[in-house]
Amino acid sequence: MVKDCVTVWDSCLHVIRRNVNGQSFKTWFEPIRPIRLENNALTIQVPNKFFYEWLEEHYVSLLKMSIRKELGDKGRLEYQILSSNLRQLRNEEPAKNDVSSTAKSNNQPNGANPGSIDTSSIKNPFVIPGIKKLKIESQLNPTYTFSTFIEGDCNRLARSAGHAVAKKPGGTAFNPLVIFGDVGLGKTHLAHAVGNEVLKIHENKSVLYVSSEKFTGQIIDSIKNNAVNDFVNFYQMVDVLIVDDIQFLANKQKTQEIFFHIFNQLHQGGKQIILTSDRPPKDLDGMEERLISRFKWGLSADLQVPDFETRVAILESKMNREGVELPNSVVEFICYHIQNNIRELEGVLVSVIAQSSLNRREIDVDLAKEVVKNFVTQINKEITLEFIKNLVADHFDLPVEKLGGKTRKRQIVIARQLSMYLAKNLTDKSLKNIGEMFGGRDHSTVIYSIKTVQDLMETDLVFKDTVSELEKKIRLTLNEK
Repeated sequence: MVKDCVTVWDSCLHVIRRNVNGQSFKTWFEPIRPIRLENNALTIQVPNKFFYEWLEEHYVSLLKMSIRKELGDKGRLEYQILSSNLRQLRNEEPAKNDVSSTAKSNNQPNGANPGSIDTSSIKNPFVIPGIKKLKIESQLNPTYTFSTFIEGDCNRLARSAGHAVAKKPGGTAFNPLVIFGDVGLGKTHLAHAVGNEVLKIHENKSVLYVSSEKFTGQIIDSIKNNAVNDFVNFYQMVDVLIVDDIQFLANKQKTQEIFFHIFNQLHQGGKQIILTSDRPPKDLDGMEERLISRFKWGLSADLQVPDFETRVAILESKMNREGVELPNSVVEFICYHIQNNIRELEGVLVSVIAQSSLNRREIDVDLAKEVVKNFVTQINKEITLEFIKNLVADHFDLPVEKLGGKTRKRQIVIARQLSMYLAKNLTDKSLKNIGEMFGGRDHSTVIYSIKTVQDLMETDLVFKDTVSELEKKIRLTLNEK
């Protein structure tokens, strides 16, 4: 049977899909189009040069394996790079009144094109009227950087895309870059981090951050002052435009119309656009369809709720920046209970430190409990020694009373030692209390058991995984109660 390019590429995608996660597949492989198959060479079309370079850097082995699986050892892969203008024409016909499809815009003075704006009389909407200052101040928060944005599974795609954009603003497939997620997960932080990194790498680039509320207010002022042309022309001078909380433009027809025009001119000029939102573009109610379609041109990357380990890393990073130390038990207690909002996580830390300083109290779990009650409606059940014993016994399929008995069978001894290790790490109980719960053993036996478990974890990876699995299970189970 003679194979065609579509059939071969579909078979390759079947192999690739099994070897990458769903988000990577959607981002890097779904946009590819097979073009032709000649002399064992499959030609695929990619959106731009950056896209091609990313594939070659990160997925060349996988591509090679899938091609050779379909075409044999002589199989080859060739690329055809689609220019951004062609991609735009392929994706969408110009919408009605779409000024992006014409060389001349009604909002451009004297028909000037975006590359030749006369800046001598343009007013800067970010300065007090009457003060002549056209230099674009970024409005960025300098403390929001990549170094202070902790990476985890919850944000890896968005953070990686942000790094790529900062290196080549306007020159990647991520234009626009839409960062979305619930309140308090770091959307604004990441958007500022990208902008700050652009300024660090590209000194000649202008970056501008603006909230959607401020943007709307500026439009209202420009309409009052008959200065819409100046407003639009100012924004067209920006190399990287960051608009925060784009969902607040919903149902604001004139604001959307002007933003639509600015978006088109920036995108056509190879300028970078970064947007944040509390939901993906497809769910933006009250937004014009032509705007939503443009938001989908680039990459939409979501920020998810961070897992326990990432929350601990975020809190410890904040502690390091503030120059403070908290006991591990306090850090873990806070991270158990503040799960869905990084802003609240940092707020609890500040409150704990303030309460300790003002009331001259030691920072301990009791103080943390008092503070956390102001942030969450219910404190999760505390970890008890009894709970740990029952969980470990169930994992090893043993009667729980065996853990406090005298038997020296290896499996029971390991389970007992592991229970003591977890009890010391996950509770604030003393060595004496722990020993009493396991058949009245003394503190030296508990210390020996903890050391034995630590040594086993260093030499036995399977055992180490078992310990990690039990720790996570304890936390998850308690947080569900």
